[in-house]
Amino acid sequence: MCGLSGEMRFDGGRPDLAAVERMTQTLESRGPDGRGTWSLGAVALGHRRLKIIDLSERGAQPMTDDRLGLTAVFNGCIYNHREVRRRLEDVGHRFHSDSDTEVLVKAYAQWGRQCVDLLVGMFAFALVEHHTGRVVLGRDRLGIKPLYVTQDADRLRFASTLPALLAGGGVDTSLDPVALHQYMSWHGTVPAPRTVLAGVRKLPPATVRIVERDGTHHDHCYWQPSYTRHSELGTDPALWREAVHDALRTAVRRRTVADVPVGVLLSGGLDSSLIVALLAEAGQEDLPTFAMGFEAESGEEGDEFRFSDLIARTFATDHHKFMIPTGRLPAALEGAIGAMSEPMVSHDAVAFHLLSEQVAKDVKVVLCGQGADEVFAGYHWYPPIAAATRAGAPAAYADAYFDRTHADLTAMLHPAAASARDVSTEFVRAHMAAPGADTALDAALRMDVHALMPDDPVKRVDNMTMAWGLEARVPFLDQDLVELAAACPPELKLDQGGKGVLKDIGRKVLPPEIVDRPKGYFPVPGVRHMAGPVLDRVREALTAPEARRRAVFDQRHVAELLAEPDRHRARRGASTLWQVATLEIWLQVHGIH
Repeated sequence: MCGLSGEMRFDGGRPDLAAVERMTQTLESRGPDGRGTWSLGAVALGHRRLKIIDLSERGAQPMTDDRLGLTAVFNGCIYNHREVRRRLEDVGHRFHSDSDTEVLVKAYAQWGRQCVDLLVGMFAFALVEHHTGRVVLGRDRLGIKPLYVTQDADRLRFASTLPALLAGGGVDTSLDPVALHQYMSWHGTVPAPRTVLAGVRKLPPATVRIVERDGTHHDHCYWQPSYTRHSELGTDPALWREAVHDALRTAVRRRTVADVPVGVLLSGGLDSSLIVALLAEAGQEDLPTFAMGFEAESGEEGDEFRFSDLIARTFATDHHKFMIPTGRLPAALEGAIGAMSEPMVSHDAVAFHLLSEQVAKDVKVVLCGQGADEVFAGYHWYPPIAAATRAGAPAAYADAYFDRTHADLTAMLHPAAASARDVSTEFVRAHMAAPGADTALDAALRMDVHALMPDDPVKRVDNMTMAWGLEARVPFLDQDLVELAAACPPELKLDQGGKGVLKDIGRKVLPPEIVDRPKGYFPVPGVRHMAGPVLDRVREALTAPEARRRAVFDQRHVAELLAEPDRHRARRGASTLWQVATLEIWLQVHGIH
């Protein structure tokens, strides 16, 4: 819901309103229903609105409360805004809209930075105190909504997307060697606060940043589950199954809060099927559901319609499915990469982009199953990590998850772009050394859910859906459900090949074919197997003059990748050529030379 931008000056000057206007205009797809700007003293804000809650103009942003001396821009949704509003009304606050943004403003006035502790939802915001000139930035617990920043001695700029900051100008677009190392180690993931560009950073999830008038700032991390066995549920599988089932019911119900229709992205896998089943249980009829498939390529099927059709029939949904021919992929690739705030290598970014284009014609809000595999240990690399000792967790994680070793990565890069140290392994060691996390699996899940996941599947879904003014909500990243899962004994999550607790719930409410099917992904065979048009685009990008001038990768290695595109694979089977090409295409699409 929406896109925000802004600038804060530290040098006594006025904010560059033209730059804020350019940034705001770049965010139009995230908020096609309205726009606004605001300026006072050293601060200017911009906003694009997607109307989900309070469709009237009373919910327009930037939102100012002159009596409280506060102005805010907000992106996302506070699912419990009505409950928080009642608490605020009980202590004397009066409201002029039904907007959750107004709830945020008055909650900050009442409780200061601690107001985020009361908020259930996904959000990023910027809030200005008129009397102090202070700017407060905040981001939700799981980093579902993005917030990018660029800062120098004279000013701070912030926006919902990295390309919006580029539109403002004055950004250092050189590549960050540490971020590049992470990108090539973790299949395109660069965790906060870094981005692949040296001049742009991200506010970390679960963080409130208070920026003073002189540019100094301090961060407050307001949430982090311990990943220890502190629950009274013990190890009884039946108790855990019921507790998770109840928490998931609550998570799904929370995400139906909207003044517009809500649908579901239905792949036919366990996670999205559970969402449909729980909505049906709650009495939802004629639920809009959406599925997409692609033409087969090199013997690999490109759709899972038989599973999504089964769920649609079982729960009598209003089902829509779309088949995409391979010939559409080159143009779709360009659109998807253009929508990326940062380069992402997962093939299903293309699928989500194409699907979102179609879904946005029918609804403004959809629920999807992202995050379940990280929260409930569904991926195949978790059992080997779980077998390690707690002290051996970093090495086990690197062996199971990294795309390549530091030495292999260094050999791929031009010396000027390479990091002298194995900074990706250092990151893992430091994260896993933090207090808490009883076992190796706990340490791995904590890092995946809170450090890596926000910058892979979560960012991918946000970027691809919001490119079409579509808001995606993720029940499996409900804060209470994540806390519960963090305390769940690892053996219950690993059971039945992963996600054992969820599969037990599925056996009660879903057809057995769904629960027992092999794990599926959003297949895009034309990209995975470098179908002719895709390979042509990759070759064009990697041999372009700007790619040669940039010289990020060793040119002999690039030539080898292009000569045998299907042979060079990362440890877990992903295409090395695609990983290299996505970065270069992203840089070119966004005008970075």
